[in-house]
Amino acid sequence: MRAATGIQYELTATTPSGIARAIVTEVAAGLRAYSVNGIDLVETFSEAVQPPMATGIVLVPWPNRIRDGKWTQDGVTRQLAITEPGKQNASHGLLRFTPYRELSRTSDTVTLTATVFPQSGYPFHVETEVTYELTPSGLDVTHRVRNVGAEPAPVAVGAHPFLKIGDVPTADLVLQVAASKHIDVDGRLNAIGESPVDGTRFDLRSGVVVGDLDLDDGFGGVIATGGRCEHSLTAADGRSLTLWGDENMRYVQVFTPRIFPVSNGATNKSGVPVRGLAIAIEPMTAPANAFNSGAGLHWVAPGEQWVVRWGIRHAGFELSA
Repeated sequence: MRAATGIQYELTATTPSGIARAIVTEVAAGLRAYSVNGIDLVETFSEAVQPPMATGIVLVPWPNRIRDGKWTQDGVTRQLAITEPGKQNASHGLLRFTPYRELSRTSDTVTLTATVFPQSGYPFHVETEVTYELTPSGLDVTHRVRNVGAEPAPVAVGAHPFLKIGDVPTADLVLQVAASKHIDVDGRLNAIGESPVDGTRFDLRSGVVVGDLDLDDGFGGVIATGGRCEHSLTAADGRSLTLWGDENMRYVQVFTPRIFPVSNGATNKSGVPVRGLAIAIEPMTAPANAFNSGAGLHWVAPGEQWVVRWGIRHAGFELSA
């Protein structure tokens, strides 16, 4: 039977840390697996199921949530489909369940494309592309959004990777987030403002043990150094992952569910999947409800293309000589 996430694009490359492998899915152009020398660097899942908790998927033309699925443009209220019924929001864009088409592929890269057609709540026509490329030090991802319509189109881009360092318990990893502001939300996780993280539990700039966190929170005021916004996970043995974004990625969502299904598909004696702590570090060009607030929202003019980049860099995994 065909996989629930469609075609599985397998990438491989030889790196100083060993063989790097990645699997990108046809549906949602998602990152289903990424490993170096057999060490998993993202949470993976069976190709027979939909991505649990949206792990690995591309979020476009908006990440996160739009309150009630409603937004206003020039006095006109637009209504998007409600895709998060429990909270009555429009969540994670319009391509979450869309199959992408292959544009090009090599042993270590793949470029996929999907179209956002004019529809209820989003009367714009944009072509999107995403390229995954394995490099000696990590995985690079490039998004391209081109407006093929007649009117400027509002766009924000995000991604939803859950990171890990092999068999190191996620609870033992140290998280650093280079953000000075917390996105305050209501009971439905809709953004209602920003506040400084100084002196609060949301100040993750100096590093916090993941096991001490309980987050499904957005952050702004992300600091770019040398043209990159960087957040990291570090193990006690010195191995680390850096989730980086270009200067467009000035927002990030951190999600630490304790009911994530473990990657090996283990079940308990009753056949119920074993679940545990996981951590998503989600780079975003805009926060929740950006179509209403305008924060981080990018308007792509007709005929123009917007390019956004992010990636995962690993350190401390080098093979001994």
